[in-house]
Amino acid sequence: MFAESDWLNQIIHLFARLNPFTSPVPLIDIALVTGLFYWILKMMWGTRAVQLIQGILVIVVLVFLLALSPFETIRWIVVYTLQPALVVAIPVVFQPELRRLLESLGQSNRLWYANFRRRNDDGGRMQMLKTVARSAMLLSQQGIGALIVLERNVGLQDYADRGVHLDARTSVPLLMAIFHPNAPLHDMAVLIRGERILAANVVLPLSEEMGGARRYGTRHRAARGITEQSDAVAVVVSEETGAVTMFHDGQMISQLNEERIVVLLVELLRIDTETNREVAA
Repeated sequence: MFAESDWLNQIIHLFARLNPFTSPVPLIDIALVTGLFYWILKMMWGTRAVQLIQGILVIVVLVFLLALSPFETIRWIVVYTLQPALVVAIPVVFQPELRRLLESLGQSNRLWYANFRRRNDDGGRMQMLKTVARSAMLLSQQGIGALIVLERNVGLQDYADRGVHLDARTSVPLLMAIFHPNAPLHDMAVLIRGERILAANVVLPLSEEMGGARRYGTRHRAARGITEQSDAVAVVVSEETGAVTMFHDGQMISQLNEERIVVLLVELLRIDTETNREVAA
C-alpha cells in the first residue's frame, strides 16, 4: 500500500512539474531535446549509422542491466571497463557520420531540405524497375558490362558521396550512356535511390567469398560485397558473357531475363501490387 501511494505521489509530482501554467520551462526543455535527437537521426538517415545505432542501443541496455546486478565483480567490470570503453568507442565508430554532420552545418541547403527529398511512390518505382530490367537486357545484347545497385532500407549515402552525384530520372538512354565503354562514368556502379539515379562511378566494397569453379570479375565481387554489408539489391551484366545476374543478401541469382528481373525486383523492393496493376494498365 505504501509503495503504491509513493508511486502515485511521484506521478502527481511529475505532472505538476510539466504543467505549462506553472512553468513552461520543462516542456520547452523536453521539446528542444526531442528536436535535437530528431535532427541528428535525420542527418544520419541514409547511412549505415542507423544499423550501428541499433547495435549500440542493445549494448547500452545490456550494460545498464548488468550495472544493476547484485554481482560485485560484474558491476565493477561494467562501471570501470565497459562504460569508459563505450564512451571512447562511439566517436571512433561514428567518425564518418560525425564528419558528414559537421560538413552539413556549413551547407544550409543540405541542412534544411536535401536529406528530406525522397521520391519513393510505388508507381514511379515500378517504372524504374522496368527501366532497369530493360537496360540490363539491352546492355547484355551489346556485350557491355554494368553494375546497378538499388538502395532499400539501409542507406548508401556514404558510397554515393564517393561517386559522381547525378540525381537524375532513371531512363534507358541515360543508363546506356553511362555504361558505354567510352563514357567517363562507365566504370564502377550506378546507385539508384527511390526512382532516381543518385550517383554514378560509385566504388563499392569487394567480397572475398566468390567461390566456385568459375572466376568472377570485379563487378560480381562488388555486387556481392555491397549486398553482404547492406540490404541493397544489385543487378550485374557480365561484359564477357552477357549474362545478367542479381545479388541480394550476398546470394546470387543467375539466368535472368527481363521479365524475371522485374518480378524479383518487385518482390525484393515490396512494390504495392495494386499500384503495379495501375501502372501496367
